[in-house]
Amino acid sequence: MSNSTNDTKYFDLHTVGIGYLNRIREVKPRKGDPFMAVTIAALKGSKDSVEYSYIDCNVVGAEADKLIRRCQEAVGAGKKVLVHFRIGDMWADVFTYSSGAKQGQTSASLKGRLLYLSWIKVEGEYVYQAPQKEEASASSESTASETAPVVQSEAPAPVEQFETAAPAATPSKPTRAKPARAGKGDKQAA
Repeated sequence: MSNSTNDTKYFDLHTVGIGYLNRIREVKPRKGDPFMAVTIAALKGSKDSVEYSYIDCNVVGAEADKLIRRCQEAVGAGKKVLVHFRIGDMWADVFTYSSGAKQGQTSASLKGRLLYLSWIKVEGEYVYQAPQKEEASASSESTASETAPVVQSEAPAPVEQFETAAPAATPSKPTRAKPARAGKGDKQAA
């Protein structure tokens, strides 16, 4: 959860992963300002049989925008550009194919907002690594693990992070849980 200057509270939904950049483009809407967009082919599955999930992203982070613009030429030249990314507020967008073999069929695509890039590799060579942050906020506690390029052979167990706060008052003796009550017509276990 993050705070803005007027104390409005937001719940952040971030997706972090590794993927290849595709279709870098500048979108010029009829109304509003132009923005950068990119499709990320996010890697998933085992190292031996990698699968891809394609995520269409609006580039919203200022630093991410600069980095995506730097990668546009390499992607346009057909080079493999691998990134470690953070996407915010992903959603599924339902659409209907208007042409081709799937014309008339309904499908969905993943969309999100590209917030941050930890590192960039072009053809296997690092061209960018984000500086280590030394913040103590809950959202950046795992920065070291996010910026280090790690290839895992199996999926890690999900980890939940909680904000820790000192208890307001500690009871002097432990409290006992109350036994569950039996419903009507049920016998209570002894």
